[in-house]
This record gives sequence, structure tokens and C-alpha cells, in this order.
Amino acid sequence: MPANPPLIRPLSALETGTLIDWAATEGWNPGSADAEVFRTADREGLLGAFVDGEMAAGIAAIAYDASFGFVGLYICRPDLRGRGIGKALWDAGMARLGGRTVGLDGVPDQQANYRRAGFVADHETLRFSGRPASGEDDRSAVRPLAPERVEQAVALDRQCFPAPRDDFLRTWLALPHIAMASADGERLTGFGVVRPCREGWKIGPLFADHEKVAMQLLQALAGACGGEVHIDVPASQTSFTARILAAGLTPGFRTARMYRGPAPRIDRSRVFGITTLELG
Repeated sequence: MPANPPLIRPLSALETGTLIDWAATEGWNPGSADAEVFRTADREGLLGAFVDGEMAAGIAAIAYDASFGFVGLYICRPDLRGRGIGKALWDAGMARLGGRTVGLDGVPDQQANYRRAGFVADHETLRFSGRPASGEDDRSAVRPLAPERVEQAVALDRQCFPAPRDDFLRTWLALPHIAMASADGERLTGFGVVRPCREGWKIGPLFADHEKVAMQLLQALAGACGGEVHIDVPASQTSFTARILAAGLTPGFRTARMYRGPAPRIDRSRVFGITTLELG
């Protein structure tokens, strides 16, 4: 620990951009608009540790509501690691979230550390990347998400995510992200978002009533962006995984969704792609 404890406070918009740049340096391939959009989730939850007036570490400790929070974007500057700065920031973030159930997506080499902090693995998530073949799925029901469908997407999100995040989601659905939806008459049967990243595009969330709709949405999103896509799929979606492998996507790294506190109840059967490893 430095001679004086680090100053810990919420990040400004510019400092949030610095944290996103650090994420890019770490190889996390953030989205081009992540700094702006992440702040809509919980501005006070984007925290930084400062030493001698310079930003030394950052973390997202997002309080979605009184019961659920999420931590991510936990990075300490490489030249300042091993001095206790990151640990002080972690403790501050967890203290901010208090008694809430807290989620995170942990890479394998950090999962033991998270277990020691009270987190328990709930399920694995697998990343797939590539340009999916168009296939023969009928995508006639898939269209760009129309303004009049946004509230339906928000309602579906509330079934698939552990807490309300309406302001965040409405911003997430807007440009430069591309949002597509599937409907059966007046009823929304699924929606997905693809966002431009430092390299390629990331799909998330991808929520749908069933696998066929999810595949139609994935192909439509990939076609709309015209580049390589990445998607983080819950390992329990084995049939969907087989279909995207057959379409030409290749598997990459694994993470584990972990929770401190009771695992939240969501409609897991509709979750085919998580929104983002950073904020859940």
C-alpha cells in the first residue's frame, strides 16, 4: 500500500474512458460506446483509486436495485500492481454494494480468488466468434427494433436479467448499437443487440422465446453489422451451441458467472447471449 491510502471516488466521464482504454490494453475488446453507455447503469458505481492525483485502478460496482449488483472492469495499472491499491478499491466497491446479491463473470485464473471473497460459481459461459453462415432459417419475422417495441424489449429484459435496468437498456438499444427484434403479430418473441468494438462486433443481449428465434436473430445481427461477431453463450444452451458451431462460429475462452449471495431467479431458458461480461 502507498504511504497514503488511495483516494477512492466515482469516475468522471473522461476517467471512465480511460478505464475502457485500459480494458482494451488488457485485450478485453470493449465496445466503441461503452464508456458513455456504461455510465447510464449507475454513474456512482464506476469507481477509481487515485494515488498522487493519478488514476491507479478502476472498477464497476453497479447497484442495479436494492437487491442486486454486479462487479466488473476491475483493473489496476500494471506499474502499480502489488501495492494493495486494487484490493482497497475492490473492498470499497463491495462495501458500496452492501448486502445485495452480487454477480460477476470470472475468468478461470481468478475464480479461486473470487471464491475466497465469498462468490460461488453458478454456471459457465462460452464465447464464440466468427462470421456465421446465413443458413436456411426463415428470418421474415426479424426486423430492426422499432420504437414502439422498445418497452416490450424492456419487459423481456426484466425476465432475463436479475434486476431492472431500464435506462441502461434504452441507451444500449440505440445507435451506434444495432438492435433487432422478432415478433409474432403484436407479441415480441425475442430481441438482440450487436455493438461495434475495437475489433469486430459483440452480440449481447440475445433473449428469445426459443432456440429457432435466437438463431434467426443471431444471423440477422451478424448480417446487419457485416463483420466478425463474438457472443457469450450460457453453457446450458447446448442445442443452440451446436447450431452456432455448425454455422461456423468457433469457441474461445470460458468464464463462470459467480454470485455472492443467493443466485437470482431469471428465465434462463430465454438467455442465449449475455449482455456484457463487464456489467452482466
